[in-house]
Amino acid sequence: MTTLPTLRIAIAQLNCVLGDIAGNARRIAEMSLQARDAGADIVVTPELALCGYPPEDLLLRPDFYRACARELVALAARIRGVTLVVGFPEADGERRFNAAAVIQEGRVIAVYRKHRLPNYEVFDEERYFDHGTRPCVIAVKGIGCGINICADVWEAGAADAAYAAGAQLLLALNASPYHMNKQSSRYEVLRNRIADTAMPVIYANLVGGQDELVFDGASFALDARGDLVYQAPSFEESLDIVEFVDGDLQRGRVAAAQPLEADVYGALRLGVRDYIGKNGFPGAIIGLSGGVDSALTLTIAVDALGPDKVRAVMMPSPYTAQMSLDDSRELVANLGIRYDEIPIEPAMKTFEAMLAKEFAGRAADATEENLQARIRGMILMALSNKFGAIVLTTGNKSEMAVGYATLYGDMAGGFAVIKDIYKTFVYRLCAWRNGVAPVIPQNILTRAPSAELKPGQTDQDTLPPYETLDAIIQCYMEHDESPREMLAKGFGETDVRRIVQMLRRSEYKRRQSPVGIRVTRRGFGKDWRYPITSRYVDEW
Repeated sequence: MTTLPTLRIAIAQLNCVLGDIAGNARRIAEMSLQARDAGADIVVTPELALCGYPPEDLLLRPDFYRACARELVALAARIRGVTLVVGFPEADGERRFNAAAVIQEGRVIAVYRKHRLPNYEVFDEERYFDHGTRPCVIAVKGIGCGINICADVWEAGAADAAYAAGAQLLLALNASPYHMNKQSSRYEVLRNRIADTAMPVIYANLVGGQDELVFDGASFALDARGDLVYQAPSFEESLDIVEFVDGDLQRGRVAAAQPLEADVYGALRLGVRDYIGKNGFPGAIIGLSGGVDSALTLTIAVDALGPDKVRAVMMPSPYTAQMSLDDSRELVANLGIRYDEIPIEPAMKTFEAMLAKEFAGRAADATEENLQARIRGMILMALSNKFGAIVLTTGNKSEMAVGYATLYGDMAGGFAVIKDIYKTFVYRLCAWRNGVAPVIPQNILTRAPSAELKPGQTDQDTLPPYETLDAIIQCYMEHDESPREMLAKGFGETDVRRIVQMLRRSEYKRRQSPVGIRVTRRGFGKDWRYPITSRYVDEW
């Protein structure tokens, strides 16, 4: 019986910077040569690793393809003694492809073009690319390695074509963004491909933050039975080698699974670190309120950037409770950051005097409350302009859904950290973070939520209980359920009518909100494209 040679596959879980083609190429070369020196025969990188993912409308620019082509040639010239599979965007005449180049001994010996182009959720690849149609199988040490790219493995066809062309092992290059519980779905679809072809699979995924998306990495390998034999850590770069021996993958490092709260917190921390770092901001400013949302946002920012790059500002009004000040002071002391208090009452009085004639004869209402939020927004943006740090907004998904936020007030800022986190999950994240090391004062977690814009105010004066609010938003927004379907589930008609009306009426606000990190299956961003002007009536 002939024994097949051992093939050593390096999985390069890279954090690429979109558009930094030369920088990405240097990092790919470094990891490839490091893998070679560790005995690897082949290195697999993520999808479009050369340019970063997703390039969006950069892919409409011919010069972008030319820059990638030049850098690919330069990268190939550096690679000796190891086979490299690298994702890149390819131009062929008038056609454009999401492709993977195979590099050996200083030159590109083969190119695979992605077959399946996703056009759902946050993906829009039909806008940019043409479909590939041919399999690509390369021989490394006599072993046939088939190449697929991301969506190719989510349905039958491309993997089967590779197997029919002689592949014994499938190499899947991926730029699969994170959302809650996604890893189990990845395992499932790859096990379906294994059931179809009996080929073990290497799944190399991108890691890092890119605008609202976070790529979790979490690269893995499944053997010919579909068993997990390798698992990279999430939310960090890694380079590991997995061995293919006698026709199957052998067990390597398997990073321990984390609870959901740890995964989501890791995604938010990485999203903040990369958005601020990759865009060159010197740090972040957060407006504190004494409430749970700003406490969580601040804690994530400090964990992501370090205390020296984060500044908190408390802007009390006459309606700010003493406990809000006490809790904020305790929080910043626990985190060890710069903290300032700037009372807004002088500005409130100035605006009251300026508008007295215009408002004469009219009772105070939400106008005066919103003015307080806008004064705070102006202060934060002035500090941002003066010192260059970006303002991180503190609104959560529940508030964004129903418009419980003030345009140019608490919505003012550059990046919305918890924009895709429901209020009920905010508390879960705080509890998890305090379990790691207690920093958020317990009083913040137990007091009733309040905007503190008038005496005795609580969120539930305006909103239903957050458990009900979040459940209805999730049904309507993430699962596209009609009010009729929600009523059939037992939700009260008054709550459903009120929440759906608020959600639809607030589209104009959301369209003007800062970009924020997506962690659910559907966030208010790339995958939510509802018209502002619409007379559609939901099914009741």
